[in-house]
Amino acid sequence: MSKDIDHFEQVARDTVEALPEAFRAPARAVLLRVAEWPEPAMLQELEIHDPLDLTGLYEGIPMTEKSVFDMAPPPDMVWIFRQPILAEWRDRGDIELDDLIAHVVIHEFAHHFGWSDDDIAMIDEWWT
Repeated sequence: MSKDIDHFEQVARDTVEALPEAFRAPARAVLLRVAEWPEPAMLQELEIHDPLDLTGLYEGIPMTEKSVFDMAPPPDMVWIFRQPILAEWRDRGDIELDDLIAHVVIHEFAHHFGWSDDDIAMIDEWWT
C-alpha cells in the first residue's frame, strides 16, 4: 500500500464522495488539502506544541454559524496532515491506514457541519 501524499489525498476525496448525499454536496464545496505537516502558525494559534498532535484541521465558519449577511469570508478548508497520521497509525498498530485517514477526514468535516469536539467525542469511539 502506498503511503505517499497522493494516496492520502485519494482516500480523503473518496471519503467525501462516500458521504450521504445530504452531506456530500456541501462537503464538496470545502477545499481539501493534504500536507506533510501542519504550519507553525496553525500550531501556535491552537497552542499545540508537538506537530504530531495535529492530524487534521478545519478552517472556516461552520455551516450552522453562516449567515447571508456575513462579509465574504475565505473559503472553508479541511487540512489533513500526513506525517502526524502516519505516526498515530504506527503507534496504534490496530487499524488500517486508510481507515485512520478516513476517520480524520470525517472528524474535520464534522466541524464544518457544526459539531464541536465535545459533540464528536460523544459518538466517536476513537476519540481519546
